[in-house]
Amino acid sequence: MTAPACTPAAQLIDVAAARADLAWAVGEEGRNGSTRGVPLALVWDGGAWTRLDLSHLGYGGYLRSVAAAPDGSAWAVGADAGGTAHLLAWDGSTWQEADFPGRATSGTSLTGVAVGTDGGVRISGRNSDGSVLLHGDGSELAWTAPPPSATTATPSGVRVTLSGDVWVYDSAFVARWDGETWTELTAPGGIRPAVTGLLPVTADDIWLTGYDYGVGGPPGKPPGVTLKHWDGSAWSSVAAPFTAGMLSAIVDDGRGGPDRIAGWDFWDQTRAHYLRWENGSWVSERGPTSTTPVLPIGLASVPGAGGYWSVGTTSSSPYPPAQVHIEQ
Repeated sequence: MTAPACTPAAQLIDVAAARADLAWAVGEEGRNGSTRGVPLALVWDGGAWTRLDLSHLGYGGYLRSVAAAPDGSAWAVGADAGGTAHLLAWDGSTWQEADFPGRATSGTSLTGVAVGTDGGVRISGRNSDGSVLLHGDGSELAWTAPPPSATTATPSGVRVTLSGDVWVYDSAFVARWDGETWTELTAPGGIRPAVTGLLPVTADDIWLTGYDYGVGGPPGKPPGVTLKHWDGSAWSSVAAPFTAGMLSAIVDDGRGGPDRIAGWDFWDQTRAHYLRWENGSWVSERGPTSTTPVLPIGLASVPGAGGYWSVGTTSSSPYPPAQVHIEQ
């Protein structure tokens, strides 16, 4: 899949599809190591990906999560170079700033966005009062009450189930909001962990993806993949088809069950390493061989049409000449 050229170093962090002829991918371009670049956004019209001009937003930084609704509306969240959170709404042709409680306020962050079957918007993050979930219909958003543990963690993402339950998650905090109360799970933990995705199938069948750098190690040491399962009482580690690298995203099968996981295999970087759910276990599924390294970061299924979008970058380090990478 041909991707438009972006300013190196460029990466796509997330992708979402409304239907076969409408999808969005977001990330960052022009980054150089720890020096932030500017927000990056692409749109798919059924025939090609187009890079959008976001100069009207007027800030440097990145977009880290995007979500779509079947009616063609979409939302994205990110932050500027100073760490201030930003919420964007799709206006039919580009992205525009949207208001939310705590906008431009110190102590407020937005980390993930999801849209439920009811069209409601759910956003993970944190405000100065300790709330970790922002929700509403898009025109009016409100923070939920803080979870009972008064966690200091900022969840890295949010997932809405077909039944309408909302899950926020990170290595230190996994919890379900049913519209009235919080139910918190034991933290999945780790030594130096990162959680990239959560798929709640039922209350006693939950999958978690990510990676963990473990204890120390030489420069350039790769992380180890994290694949964990919740059985209703505890998290257990599940063996993946490869161990060095990362699992970066997980999607369901359209009915709430497990389907695909995107991954980066440290020992074979010229192909994405996906996991496919088959006969009760995860099995390898490789992407096409590339002339550059392939690091998939975002994964989305296409509603009503089948298939998937996978997006990422061509380098494990955010330095030029890294470019965006897209697979279908």
